[in-house]
Amino acid sequence: MNRSAPCQLSAALVLALLLPAATALAQGQRAPGLSREQEDELAQKHDGYYGALAPQNLAVSRPKPPFNLTGTWFVNLRGSFADFMFGPPYPHFYKAGQEAMKRAEAAKKAHQPFRDASGQCWPIGMPMIMTRVWPIDVIQLPTAVFMIDSFFDSLRIVYTDGRKHTPYDVSVDTYNGESIGHWTQDALIVDTVDFAPSHHYIDMDMGIPISEKLHIVERITLVDDGHTLQDEFTMTDPDMWQGEWKSTKRFIREDHSDVPENECLPDTDLSLPGTAAGHTEAQKQDHVKAPAPKP
Repeated sequence: MNRSAPCQLSAALVLALLLPAATALAQGQRAPGLSREQEDELAQKHDGYYGALAPQNLAVSRPKPPFNLTGTWFVNLRGSFADFMFGPPYPHFYKAGQEAMKRAEAAKKAHQPFRDASGQCWPIGMPMIMTRVWPIDVIQLPTAVFMIDSFFDSLRIVYTDGRKHTPYDVSVDTYNGESIGHWTQDALIVDTVDFAPSHHYIDMDMGIPISEKLHIVERITLVDDGHTLQDEFTMTDPDMWQGEWKSTKRFIREDHSDVPENECLPDTDLSLPGTAAGHTEAQKQDHVKAPAPKP
């Protein structure tokens, strides 16, 4: 069963190509080029269907969607900043989730961060990347909806060209998962599976873990005359909680905003007290600033 990330597969091929190329260069010769098979592997070609940006795919005649999501959106936090979280209410968690809640509460009382994955530059992942309090650019094409979140420049693609989910035995687990969407008369329905569980949590302060069985279905609509994007989440993970975990999020259209480039750099975490590294650094600085005890 092959569930390695594409970059790992490509890296292995690159390493296999480097030795003969280096040998050729050392001998003053021209490095050998790629074979068609090597090029296909590095380009992550999939047989049987065109890519979302292939002209042949974009040109296919399709029913017109009920609305266009293209725009810049920001999660609605006007009621409460805590609305970026997916709970409470929470479903009934099994052991891992229950332990996370207890440990999160203990960390809160100690004024310490808990499971600071993003502070170590781990990807946020779905569903939290959708509400991570920075804007999201959404670009809707006939074949896919591209979502670019300014938190770590995270990319999410919802394919709407009629393809099915990749078979499990050749699929790749990622932090945003594989999203397949289809249009109804008034909504975009998105089905997302194949999640990477390592350092992947829901509700950052609570650190609720997921498993590879996480399954997210979204019903996305436009309301308020197109000024609000509404996303109704239904999440299941039979290894982590009982039944369905539902949450509805709303996003405000931000026509005067753009998504800038934003990379996660470990050294910048020292300036963020909410991260584990920043918390430790702040304690060091407080100790340095503290006046020396009088003799």
